[in-house]
Amino acid sequence: MLQTQKITFIGSGNMAEGILAGLVGQGVVPAAQVTMTDVRAERLAELEAKYGVNTSLDNPTAVSNANIILLAIKPQLLTAVCSPLAGLLPADALVISILAGTTLEALTTTLKHTAVVRAMPNTPAQIGQSMTVWCANTAVSDEQKTATQQLFQACGQALSVPHEHYLDMATAINGSGPGYVFLLMEAMIDAGVQMGFARPVAEKLVLQTFLGSVQYAQASDLNLAELRYQVTSPGGTTAAGLYAMEKNGLRVALTEGVLAAYRRSQELGG
Repeated sequence: MLQTQKITFIGSGNMAEGILAGLVGQGVVPAAQVTMTDVRAERLAELEAKYGVNTSLDNPTAVSNANIILLAIKPQLLTAVCSPLAGLLPADALVISILAGTTLEALTTTLKHTAVVRAMPNTPAQIGQSMTVWCANTAVSDEQKTATQQLFQACGQALSVPHEHYLDMATAINGSGPGYVFLLMEAMIDAGVQMGFARPVAEKLVLQTFLGSVQYAQASDLNLAELRYQVTSPGGTTAAGLYAMEKNGLRVALTEGVLAAYRRSQELGG
């Protein structure tokens, strides 16, 4: 379905490039059908050379004949970037926003456009391993919903949810989640260095342990608690480590961190 669609990205940061890489790299959309916009000419030149896409410094021109407009700017720039586009989008175009905390109502009001999807991918999109949660308003057609699912599946996995309030939750879990995971990995690597491993060795051990654990959990029929029980022998090393982590509030700290991100996403929506 996307093969014939003209897609314009408003904003060309890392997340936009991750989605672009999935679309063009997997042949879901021909590079000639894609236009990237940005305020940085050097960034556009880089993307044009790397992917063979069209580029533009002029947003109104770039959206004038697009079937899908993907907004990939900072939430704080919504009014400055999108108000000049109000009324200029093709009537049958689909707008997809990946702006954290920005509601469907804010998007439709600012752009004066009805068919809008709000989505939250994450940075592993850059290697085709994103997790995206998305929600469409009632003006989005079934065909446009299918196109949205295909677009985000090109850079990982995608899940449609029926109500917009799930997007703030997704922002706190899968949107911000890589940051939490990287912090945990950093802490384990630092502990390895303190014990005496060279940092490159500690990093290799930790990265493969996380990767293997995730793949094992995906392949197993057991829940996470049961998998944890498997590796936790009575009176053993894992039991000692887990006890110390729980005693020092690891579980509570993680939960509070996710909830703080959730509240911040709600604040951004105003």
